[in-house]
Amino acid sequence: GCTVKYSGYLGNWNKLFCSNGNSKYPRLMKLGKDITLWGLEIGLLSMTKGEAALFVLTPEYAYGQRGCPPSIPPNTTVLFKVEVLDFIDSEECDTFFELTCEQRDRLPLEKVLKVAATEREFGNYFFYKQRFKIAKDRYKRALSILGRSSSSKTEQSQINASKLLLFLNLSLTYLKLERADRALKYGELALEMDQGNAKALFRCGQACLYMREYSKSRDFLARAQCIQPFNRDINNELKKLA
Repeated sequence: GCTVKYSGYLGNWNKLFCSNGNSKYPRLMKLGKDITLWGLEIGLLSMTKGEAALFVLTPEYAYGQRGCPPSIPPNTTVLFKVEVLDFIDSEECDTFFELTCEQRDRLPLEKVLKVAATEREFGNYFFYKQRFKIAKDRYKRALSILGRSSSSKTEQSQINASKLLLFLNLSLTYLKLERADRALKYGELALEMDQGNAKALFRCGQACLYMREYSKSRDFLARAQCIQPFNRDINNELKKLA
């Protein structure tokens, strides 16, 4: 999936026929699904995040012999100005979620962790776009595939490290959704894995403050402050509580 700013032109860069340049937050699009112009697909696959490019697409790489009436005449060469704002490779995720449970269980852990990390990346993308419900769903999807347990200590600690990040993400996302009870639940799940995690203690403190459970909030925040005495966010939250 990629977020792209694009403008399409006819003639000598003087006749604009399509653009999303006015959109403050362009949506995440999938190559081959939302972006189907062959030349544009090839071009985008050669680009990296943050790169801008100009593409000249001959008819066979664009709208072909027929064109696309009324805006694009037959056999037209089109010009595209493109900037890649974000790029997340979702191919492995798509393949993974098409597998049966048995097939997923047979996959090496490395692959499962990679899919979970990509799903988390999607969650982060939507979180920063303030689309918190979608972010929450992506984090939960990542969590759903980390249910396997391993007899190997190394593997189990890798699974737990991935889960911990997702618990923290979900705790924050639920705070944004004003569901403090759920935020507390995920903060406590993070603490079960890492009882000295200042971020988890802070999230639990915030959730309790929101629910007006003041002494519980003070307990969490004071523990967080012991670990990070100069953390401005923790100190501000304690002031708010006072």
